[in-house]
Amino acid sequence: MAEFTNAFQLVIAHEGGYGNDPDDPGGETYKGVARKIFSKWDGWIKIDILKRQTGFPANLDKDIDLQQDVIDFYRVNFWDKMNGDSIANQKIAESIFDFGVNAGVGTSVSLAQIVVQTEPDGVIGPQTIKAINEFVPEHFIAAFTVAKIARYISIVKKRPTSRKYFYGWICRAMGEN
Repeated sequence: MAEFTNAFQLVIAHEGGYGNDPDDPGGETYKGVARKIFSKWDGWIKIDILKRQTGFPANLDKDIDLQQDVIDFYRVNFWDKMNGDSIANQKIAESIFDFGVNAGVGTSVSLAQIVVQTEPDGVIGPQTIKAINEFVPEHFIAAFTVAKIARYISIVKKRPTSRKYFYGWICRAMGEN
C-alpha cells in the first residue's frame, strides 16, 4: 500500500515555503497551506508570532512544531480524505494526493473516478479504491495527467491572472518538478 511520507515529500517540494502573491486566490500561504482557504489552521497563529521575529520568513522552517503542524495538516486534510493508505500503487497515490493538494480533494478524486469509470462523486470509497487498484498503473497515470492538464487549461481560461502559474502546473502534472 502507498506510504504517506513519500507522497508528502514530493508534495512539499512543489509547495515551497512562505508566499503572499496578490494573484493567488488563496492569499498568504505557507508550504501550500492557503490562509484564505484554511484560516483556522493552528499553524497561522505560530506564523503570525514568527513574523514579528528577525529572520522572517526563514525562521518558519526552523520551528519544529510548525513543521509537524504542516505534516499533520496534509495527512488529515488530504491523504486521509483520499484514503491514500488504501491505494496499492505509490505513484497513483502520489499523483492523486499531489493534485488534491493543488486543486482540491474533491476535484482530484472526481478526475480519478472518471479515469477508472466509477461515479465521479469526489469521495474515494471502497468501490473507487477497488477500481483504482485494479487499473493498470501506467494507463492510470497517463489518463490522469491528461485530465489534470485539461483542468489547468480550464482554470486559465476562467481566470487569466492564473496564466503565470500554468507552466509550473503543467510541469507538476507531468511529474517534472
